[in-house]
Amino acid sequence: MKMNKQTFAGLFLVIHFFFPLAGRGQNPIIRNIYTADPSAHVWSDGRLYVYPSHDVDPPRGCDLMDKYHVFSTDDMVHWKDHGEILNANDVSWGRKEGGFMWAPDCAYKNGKYYFYFPHPSGTDWNKTWKVGIAVSTQPASGFVSQGYLDLGDDSRSMIDPCVFVDDDGQAYFYYGGGGRCVGTKLKSNMTEIAEPLKTMEGLKDFHEATWIFKRNNVYYLTYADNNTVNGKGANRLNYATSKSPLGPWTYGGVYLDPTSCDTSHGSVVEYKGQWYAFYHNSVLSGRGNLRSVCVDKLYFNKDGSIQKVVQTGMLSQ
Repeated sequence: MKMNKQTFAGLFLVIHFFFPLAGRGQNPIIRNIYTADPSAHVWSDGRLYVYPSHDVDPPRGCDLMDKYHVFSTDDMVHWKDHGEILNANDVSWGRKEGGFMWAPDCAYKNGKYYFYFPHPSGTDWNKTWKVGIAVSTQPASGFVSQGYLDLGDDSRSMIDPCVFVDDDGQAYFYYGGGGRCVGTKLKSNMTEIAEPLKTMEGLKDFHEATWIFKRNNVYYLTYADNNTVNGKGANRLNYATSKSPLGPWTYGGVYLDPTSCDTSHGSVVEYKGQWYAFYHNSVLSGRGNLRSVCVDKLYFNKDGSIQKVVQTGMLSQ
């Protein structure tokens, strides 16, 4: 029987739905549900955790994204789905129609895990974005919505929260959208900003998807740009560096070329001595609004610059 790409991709996903999270270490790494926008962290229990958004199947659009799962591994091969930790019905201040629970992040401090997620508070979703906070004493369960960050009137079209905790315990909050990226210090309670938001200077063609990590006392800020191919979105992941967590930043270049999606969103983390780049593509579904999380090794040059990531496991496009 001859199969086209769509039929093959659909059959491929059905197989992996009945055999989820197969321990073969191949991309995409999550195959039981569609996931995107992975935020990866290593916690003190020795496991690596990924906090992604969730694309709903069958798709209607990003307005239906309303559930968060957590995944973890201790060997980068076998992945555990810890189940759903939060959905729109859990957010009392959220828009009554639900949906629009986009790229999240998680941070640990004070013996608690703080889960940050963008979500509108009103029907006019694009003008009512908030950054919600859910808190738990466990990294993958027990999260309870605790309200949202007070960011003043800076919430319009601003999404993709990222929280970075430095070596001295000081936490920083970042988010962005519409070509603007801002950041500031958080108070020790992790639920309030300590200073006014500050524009991150020095970024080139910023679009969204802020991520911060630190290596050899250098801070890295990664983000998606506005790149297009043949008039369609084909975002790349870029990076910039600084000696300070709030910049100014020096542009470094592109480290991840477009995947099979018009969007791109990723994170970078070190685990057991190896650096990894997490991202998403659409090779399982063939559809840009049904995405799947992937991971590949990340390498640095001697000067600290990032080598271009080699994307593995790509089906023929």
